[in-house]
Amino acid sequence: MSDRPYVLLSCAMSIDGYIDDASPERLRLSTPADFDRVDAVRATCDAILVGAGTVRADDPKLLVKGESRRERRVRQGLPPDLVKVTVTGSGDLDPDARFFTTGESPKLVYASSGNAEALAARLGDRAEVMDAGDPVHFPAMLADLARRGVRRLIVEGGGAIHTAFLTQGLVDEIQLVVAPFLLGDPAAPRFAGSGVFPQSPQRPMRLEDITRIGNLVLLRYLVGENRG
Repeated sequence: MSDRPYVLLSCAMSIDGYIDDASPERLRLSTPADFDRVDAVRATCDAILVGAGTVRADDPKLLVKGESRRERRVRQGLPPDLVKVTVTGSGDLDPDARFFTTGESPKLVYASSGNAEALAARLGDRAEVMDAGDPVHFPAMLADLARRGVRRLIVEGGGAIHTAFLTQGLVDEIQLVVAPFLLGDPAAPRFAGSGVFPQSPQRPMRLEDITRIGNLVLLRYLVGENRG
């Protein structure tokens, strides 16, 4: 067994690198065709991870939606939905968020040491809460997921989570969809924040595939040494 899952980072952004605008409503950068593609990718994974900020802002269900894909997973001896994972430094998570109330698979929360005990009491049986260090230690979290049988993890945001995974060299593949417009709003969240990244002009990622999805383009990068 590997010491961590294969990590696939999936994201859609504007041409100038924004993953949302600054308005209260979620900006949809993708199209129905791309959402269906992402659903197909999800169905190949064991677990899905988003940050607590995404849970609060978007209230996502994070389910496999296609019924045929759910049935195929069951035929393969897998649960229809993925294990759901989130990471929180503040412990600010609502037990009634759809992250916790939808789907039958386990919900795992990796919390900073100062908040784990109180958060576990608040969430009750809706999730298992792990003390993941202060700050949260991402390699230890991934090692724990591997011990739980997670071989393939899809990470779907937000920007702080992308930055943490990328700066720590914990990503194997990026599937990046680029929408055909620019936002130009400095208050809007970006694909990744500031940091020291392993990739550089001297050590670039490898562009594996380019796929046109209507007016969108999907760029598939392999990061560092591909472990797939």
